[in-house]
Amino acid sequence: MKLVLNLSFFLFVFFSVSSKSFSLNDYQIKKYCKEEKRVRSCIKNLQEKRSNLQKGNLIEIPVVPYKR
Repeated sequence: MKLVLNLSFFLFVFFSVSSKSFSLNDYQIKKYCKEEKRVRSCIKNLQEKRSNLQKGNLIEIPVVPYKR
């Protein structure tokens, strides 16, 4: 009984987790880059990362440490 329960739970989790990822749309990219010094390079960089993400390529996401 426990084996059947674990197997069904595993299959449910395996099939419910999709491989889709959501990326920023153009409006969100422009809104985010409005505060940057180099707006055009920021927009171009984020659009390039979005296209790589949609193609299934890996992208690098920088982690900024928390400062008090």
